[in-house]
Amino acid sequence: MREIVLDTETTGLDPRTGDRIVEIGGVELVNHIPTGQSYHVYINPERSMPKAAFDVHGLSDEFLKDKPVFAAVAEDFATFIRDARLVIHNASFDIGFINAEFARLRMPPVPPELVLDTLALAKRRHPAGPNSLDALCSRYGIDNSRRTKHGALLDSELLAEVYIELIGGKQAALGLSASDGGNGRGGFVARRRAGPRPEPLPPRLTAEELAAHQAFVAKLGEQSVWKKYEAEDPAPTAAAG
Repeated sequence: MREIVLDTETTGLDPRTGDRIVEIGGVELVNHIPTGQSYHVYINPERSMPKAAFDVHGLSDEFLKDKPVFAAVAEDFATFIRDARLVIHNASFDIGFINAEFARLRMPPVPPELVLDTLALAKRRHPAGPNSLDALCSRYGIDNSRRTKHGALLDSELLAEVYIELIGGKQAALGLSASDGGNGRGGFVARRRAGPRPEPLPPRLTAEELAAHQAFVAKLGEQSVWKKYEAEDPAPTAAAG
C-alpha cells in the first residue's frame, strides 16, 4: 500500500477568502515503511504574506517572490500523490487548500476516501489529548528539536514517525528475519516449549463409560490400531465417584 504523509503551509486559514498554499512537503511510505522518496516545493502565492502567517512558518514575500506559482507545479504534485492514500494531520485544513488550488486550474479534487486524518486517529487513541504534532512527538519520544517553526517537509517527516506509532509502532514494519539475534525488535521471537505436566490431569470417564469403551475395543480384534495404541499408552482409569 502506497501512502503519502503530507503537510502544507499557507498564507492564512481560509482558501475561500483568498489564502493560498506557499509550501508543500510529503514523504512516501510503502506498507508503512519510508521509501526515501519525497516531494517538496515552495510556492509563490501571488499575494502578500500576512504577519500572523509569517510568524508561524517564517516564509516572507521576499523569499517566495521567485518561487513557482501553483499552476507550474500542479501536474508534478498531482502525479506524486496519484492513487496514494494521503496521511495528514488535521486533514480538512490541508485538503481544503489543495482542492481549492486544483479547482482554480479545473483539475479533479482529492477523493475523500483517499485521505486519512491522523488528528482524528490520535483523538480516538488518546481521547484526553493533547494531540498536536508537537504533543504526539513528545508522547512517543520523537525528536522534534529541529522544529523551531512550521515547515511542510520537516512536519511531514515527523508526522510519518507519529503515524507509525499511532497504528501500532515499529511492529508494523517488522519482517521475518533472524538478523536481530532475537532481541524482540524484529524477526523471530523465541518461544518456550511446553513440557509435560508435573501431575497428570484426573480422568473424566465414569466407570460405566470405561466399561463400555473396553467392551467395544474387545470386538476390534488383536490386530486393530487401538491395540497398538494401548500397548504404547496404558488405558485411562475411571474417575473416582
